[in-house]
Amino acid sequence: MIVILSALLGAAIGALTAKRRKGNLADIAQFAAGYGMAFAILGLIATIFLEKTL
Repeated sequence: MIVILSALLGAAIGALTAKRRKGNLADIAQFAAGYGMAFAILGLIATIFLEKTL
């Protein structure tokens, strides 16, 4: 669940970042995908850490 939420949050942040930089649709999609993947990896690490400690 953490991975999905973090991926969606990352995609939203990436899209807003590209939109703020006045990017076109391809830029927005690329930023959303890149940020989404990066945040998903961070969410995966957080999930593994929480499972090991709890």
